[in-house]
Amino acid sequence: MSSLSQILARRVLLVTGKGGVGKTTMTAAIARQAAAAGKRVLAAEISYESPQSDAGEATLTSPLAVALGTSPLVDEPRLVAHDAPTGLLSAARLSPLAGHLKFLRDTLPVRLLADAAMKSAAVRRFFIAAPTLAELGIVYRLLDLLDQTRAGGAPEWDLVVCDLPATGHALALAQVPQALVSILRAGPIHAAAQRGLEVLRDRARTTSVLVTLPEPLPVSEAIELHDGLHKLAIDCALVVLNRVPPNPFTPDERAAIERIVPDRSRMLGARRLPRIDRANAAHDRLARELALPVRVVREIEDDVVARVGRALAEGAS
Repeated sequence: MSSLSQILARRVLLVTGKGGVGKTTMTAAIARQAAAAGKRVLAAEISYESPQSDAGEATLTSPLAVALGTSPLVDEPRLVAHDAPTGLLSAARLSPLAGHLKFLRDTLPVRLLADAAMKSAAVRRFFIAAPTLAELGIVYRLLDLLDQTRAGGAPEWDLVVCDLPATGHALALAQVPQALVSILRAGPIHAAAQRGLEVLRDRARTTSVLVTLPEPLPVSEAIELHDGLHKLAIDCALVVLNRVPPNPFTPDERAAIERIVPDRSRMLGARRLPRIDRANAAHDRLARELALPVRVVREIEDDVVARVGRALAEGAS
């Protein structure tokens, strides 16, 4: 079983799950927790939307920025918080076009050619619309960030925490490099895809956290997503069961309620009991079918990011 300290020892942490389960909140909480532990952290929000304006101004909404309490994210990392003595937290968007630009600069003989190509609206639309190129651009941008170093050669970022988009896109980030490696036998695209695949599949460097809700359908989708990650050889270290309703009853108290008030429709707060039962069933099913640590995050607290951070810390060993 992975402890939080073991998870934070990786270089890349992929936070994934179905839309609306709290992935972005989880990303912000983990990033802040890691920075508080003294790490240099980059919280990254993957976006397939149109990029920032040519003037470099943010033109998109940014859920991760909201969760971190900062202005909308752009392609270049920006400092969010600094924790003494060594920890710091920065944040950025991972957009396909930022990866495409870096790829062209690395492969074309003259950098000006790459810059000129990416200024063309037609070229930019092609890179976004063409199958597989968007995912490859994001993977290449991630590799670029992992390669960045400080003076003296130490990595710029000890940990990159990625807020992945919906389930299908999350799997595509690994499926696309795998497909390109099998189709292309040589060349710069093959080399980029091969390296991206190696990073994503390296359990010493990369793992994932799966976020879900305590309801039957989200749990079923989480199990399917876990199976998809497993088939792609991507490690999953932890499951977070989010927005779990508090259970104020001991087993004896719950039995007494069932005995004294058999008709739940006549009891104040009766709707909460089935939610508690579904949450318990969800926890048991996840633990049974995935054989992974399950961290529970309770609902109904003011500071959501702080609440998730506390839940993770309490489960650490």
